Amino acid sequence: MSLTLTTPYAEAPASALAPREKETLRHIAAGRTYMQTARHMGLSKHTVDAYLRRIRAKLNINSTAELTRLAISLGL
Repeated sequence: MSLTLTTPYAEAPASALAPREKETLRHIAAGRTYMQTARHMGLSKHTVDAYLRRIRAKLNINSTAELTRLAISLGL
């Protein structure tokens, strides 16, 4: 008997994310803070937070660890 583990975002295509959402995800997964990400992207901290909230809502993700796993699975 084999068990298959699925993640909440397993069915969601990478195309579900906008380019800026993917870029934000890449920075956060690399260990940058919201402020560091905002500075690097030329955004406010609040915009970075909004992008991450949208990613979490679209893909039913609740933690930064899950965001990092998603980034790795997308090759970001």
